[in-house]
Amino acid sequence: MLPPIVLLHVSSGVIGLVSGAVALSFRKGSGPHRVAGNVFFISMLMAAAAGTYLGFRNSEMDNFFGSILVIYLLATAWVTARRRDGETGIFDWFGFLVALAVGVVSVTYAVEAARSPTGTKDGLPASGYWFPIFVALLAAAGDIHMLWRGGLYGAQRIGRHLWRMCFGLFIGSASIFLARPHLFPAKQDTHTVCNGYPATGIYGFLAGSRLVHGIQENQPTVSNA
Repeated sequence: MLPPIVLLHVSSGVIGLVSGAVALSFRKGSGPHRVAGNVFFISMLMAAAAGTYLGFRNSEMDNFFGSILVIYLLATAWVTARRRDGETGIFDWFGFLVALAVGVVSVTYAVEAARSPTGTKDGLPASGYWFPIFVALLAAAGDIHMLWRGGLYGAQRIGRHLWRMCFGLFIGSASIFLARPHLFPAKQDTHTVCNGYPATGIYGFLAGSRLVHGIQENQPTVSNA
């Protein structure tokens, strides 16, 4: 029998992956999209919270940093979707500090791994920390840019919501289908399974970026006069 925290992590993750795929299937702003999106948001937060605890307990720092990033990405995406244009708050500064902290600590771990006689830090080589470094610092740069400008408007706000939700979906799906292929039966076509679902997150991001680009092209030009 699985421990309760593991059961929570697994069951919430499965619900999150399914509801995330459903949310991507419907037009943004529609009723089904909002319902599936809310289920995805809540379930993935629960799965990531459990994953943060498990990663720290088991000294699996890739899972620890990845779970924190999922919570951060989903929370900031959810807040962005519910705010008016040009609105920021203390939550955005907190999110920026979280992303910056994950990036800086990941850099520290990568340096320690590179300098270690074994070439690892907590079982990971330096390259194992590149992904959280890239995602965390990229997101932190987006946060400080938004705060410096005093908020986002229109398509830019939609784009921030979209890429963070979809990247959260990608990290969650990759943590199962890419990082743990041994969970699937030997006779199953694991190559298709492992590469198919993370591609869903990438596809949603690319399709949404195209949508945002189309919105930007059709927005009226505002005169500075």
